[in-house]
Amino acid sequence: MSAQKIIIDTDPGQDDAVAILLALASPELEVLGLTAVAGNVPLDLTQRNARQIVELAGRDTPVFAGCDAPLARPLVTAEHVHGKTGLDGIALPDPTLPLQESHGVDFIIETLRREPAGTVTLCPLGPLTNIATAFERAPDIVEKVQRIVLMGGGFFEGGNITPAAEFNIYVDPEAAKAVFACGRPITVLPLDATHKALTSKAWIAEMRSMGRIGEVVASWTDFFERFDTEKYGSEGAPLHDPCVIAWLLRPDLFSGREINVEIETQSDLTLGMTVADWWGVTDRAPNALFIGEVDRDGFFSLLSERINQL
Repeated sequence: MSAQKIIIDTDPGQDDAVAILLALASPELEVLGLTAVAGNVPLDLTQRNARQIVELAGRDTPVFAGCDAPLARPLVTAEHVHGKTGLDGIALPDPTLPLQESHGVDFIIETLRREPAGTVTLCPLGPLTNIATAFERAPDIVEKVQRIVLMGGGFFEGGNITPAAEFNIYVDPEAAKAVFACGRPITVLPLDATHKALTSKAWIAEMRSMGRIGEVVASWTDFFERFDTEKYGSEGAPLHDPCVIAWLLRPDLFSGREINVEIETQSDLTLGMTVADWWGVTDRAPNALFIGEVDRDGFFSLLSERINQL
């Protein structure tokens, strides 16, 4: 069986970094490219971080810089979680992997036009600005997308940047609204699932014993764990973005429902909320597989196995 072709759209972010490492370590996936977007930190840092991660993995996957601001709003960032670089926790060398000259949105458009229809999955790990912009500029590519598998939103867990909104959706709700309305199959890994993928002291110790890459992963986790453990009172931190790649590799580790998801773009109180019709109380047609559960032990076993292979 040939590898699944994916484009990772990302705003690294320590958990984005672990997701990228998991993808690059998995022969079932062919990462065609990484497109950086402004989110956790500004674009000049996210594209740099993406190149550092690719080099850490010993790969030469091309990295493209995409949009530096949301469609219609000022950029909101998350240095309070990820540190001033987005990858605080351990110092990595300056990347030597060149940034591609093409814009990330152009790369998405050109790739979807070039590849056979239904063979490329989009994996957004940050705000959906690049994806929505590509769809707006080139509507012909939408039907060629196999599936969109994204980290974002929340229903039972509420939000993590406001009481109602998860960060990725909140940063660019107009982009999220457009993507959820695109008509292609969507899998959503929301806070409801990712908050069950908590790190542990034992797993971090295991990472630290795995050599250079494991040491880096452990250091990243140590850094952003401090925020989540204080906020949630948990013993570990949720690894949000790796759930996207894990779902592609092992969907049996997850469960959810096909439901309707709409994005709030008007309310001051609930801006960026994923209005998830989990209980089917409207007549709106399902447009997303909304994941609610994850096999935590299976998830971290998969992470350990693959990272150990880099």
